[in-house]
Amino acid sequence: MANQKEKLFTEFPSVTTEEWMAKITADLKGADFEKKLVWKTNEGFKVNPFYRSENTEGMKTTDSLPGEYPYVRGTKKDNDWYVRQDIKVVDIKAANAKVLDILNKGVTSVGFCIKSDAVTAENIEALLNGVCLEAVELNFNTCNKKSLELTKILVDYYKAKNVNVMNCFGSVNFDPFKSILKKGKDNNEWIAQAAEIVKAAAELPRFRVLSVNAHMLSDSGAFSYQELGYALACGNEILNKLIEAGLDATLVAKKIKFNFGIGSNYFMEIAKFRAARWLWAEIVMAYSPKCPNECPNKTGDGLCRCAAKMYTHAQTSTYNMTVYDAHVNMLRTQTEAMSASIAGVNSLTVLPFDEPFKSSDEFSERIARNQQLLLKEECHFDKITDPSSGSYYIENLTNSLAEEAWKLFLATDEKGFYEALKAGSVQTAIQESSDNRFKALATRREVLLGTNQFPNFTEVAASKIVESGSCGCGCGNSEGSEFKALPKTRLATEFEKLRLATEKHGAPKVFMLTIGNLAMRLARSQFSANFFGCAGYKVIDNLGFETVEAGVKAAFDAKADIIVLCSSDDEYATYAPEAHKLVQGKAHFVVAGAPASMDELKAQGIEHFINVRSNVLDTLRTFNAKLGIE
Repeated sequence: MANQKEKLFTEFPSVTTEEWMAKITADLKGADFEKKLVWKTNEGFKVNPFYRSENTEGMKTTDSLPGEYPYVRGTKKDNDWYVRQDIKVVDIKAANAKVLDILNKGVTSVGFCIKSDAVTAENIEALLNGVCLEAVELNFNTCNKKSLELTKILVDYYKAKNVNVMNCFGSVNFDPFKSILKKGKDNNEWIAQAAEIVKAAAELPRFRVLSVNAHMLSDSGAFSYQELGYALACGNEILNKLIEAGLDATLVAKKIKFNFGIGSNYFMEIAKFRAARWLWAEIVMAYSPKCPNECPNKTGDGLCRCAAKMYTHAQTSTYNMTVYDAHVNMLRTQTEAMSASIAGVNSLTVLPFDEPFKSSDEFSERIARNQQLLLKEECHFDKITDPSSGSYYIENLTNSLAEEAWKLFLATDEKGFYEALKAGSVQTAIQESSDNRFKALATRREVLLGTNQFPNFTEVAASKIVESGSCGCGCGNSEGSEFKALPKTRLATEFEKLRLATEKHGAPKVFMLTIGNLAMRLARSQFSANFFGCAGYKVIDNLGFETVEAGVKAAFDAKADIIVLCSSDDEYATYAPEAHKLVQGKAHFVVAGAPASMDELKAQGIEHFINVRSNVLDTLRTFNAKLGIE
């Protein structure tokens, strides 16, 4: 059988890259290869339509094995990860009951969000009652001002339980720059605070107490290279300043945890996590961290390669979640979870699909847990380490993304991440990226299914939206902000405002006046229905009319607010003026398409045209204003 397979492959002649290009060029029939097939990413580099083995020659990313420096292929030799679920602690007893319940349902990591006034030794003991400290990763988030006290309480609690601390994993989410990024407020004492927390947590060697919350950047609209570049700059700022403060480089590096978001660009996100581990390893080793133990992973001159291992938690995006057609959020979070798990993260949170509009319930939390369990138990993603290794495409993405992120890291680090935050340059750059994504969504260059494309016309959502409030840590509000904060919005927000306004007002009627060429009128009526459906308008479609007069009469009988003429470009020269004259301003008249006769039609008083180049959001806002919808 082996010989047969060998003969099978040798019978096929090899095809050179030049031959592939010649064939592609011929098939393009004169069209420009770069414009047609080369993708210019938001990350600033180009992606070719195909890659071959020669494109990976000499790459550092292909030389190492899983668990080997520089950790492109993972910081561990397996691909198991912690399945995490977060709990907002409102009632200590109820939170304890919940954690004991979910630990029997597949969860192996728990995140607690605790109000600052609830941080006491008694509450922590009650919260963790019955939890096996060596069997579950425990993560804690509270107000920065209470993080040191919380850390000390946890150290005392673990010591009192007489457990093997080398088997106890967890974190305290002390983020030195959270107050600037979220509220625009400075914390000029962060170095001293971070140093104290690191010292306090030294007795829990597997606890990470310094957080780089890069998911905040992702959830504000940052592109992948920005999230990665700024995360590296943030981590390096913490590492550098604490070493300058007299702390050991190895100790500090092992206390830093990276919390990344996961975007919807499937392969790019796989590349992001691979590049992140690689670049962070290079940064840490530049500080020459010494290894105090007899460890097979240290270098010949005694440097600690273990300190260079990036510990990554990933959580699915809130930025691309939607209120309308919310079950599509499950599709988004599932592909995001696949990216992170294939890339080899240490722990993963899949957010419930109802996250954008209310506090999650038992059903949505169960679905979110099971999304990860399916990847493990059904798809066996945890059985194969770095399956993307060797993929010509992903290896090139990893290298290209690493180059762009490294450029951003160097530019930011030259000034210092903290200084860049105070100057607002990081926040401004992410605001610009978010604005660009909003524009792309408005013109459908970026698609959110159910929001700006293929909406559920009849869905209503106002009744299901429940304000869930803050995270519950007790950090207060952003009044009196001194610096620029990150933008706080989701990609779908502006479209959702349109639909909610329509619900409140009552949906206007959009009548499809279909006539003439069968293929074109059907295509344009479908396009127009999707277009106006994005604002929640009621669409009245038709099979076609013999005359324009009959179509206009039917529209008036239906009491249409908007009449959309759907036909072919050639026929518009005749049909459009006739229909516009019959409508006589009794309804808003729209032509579906961009015919060559558009200027002539505009000269005759026809104002509205919709086509693939239209700004969907601005056009719908215009019609809302004309119809008195606020």
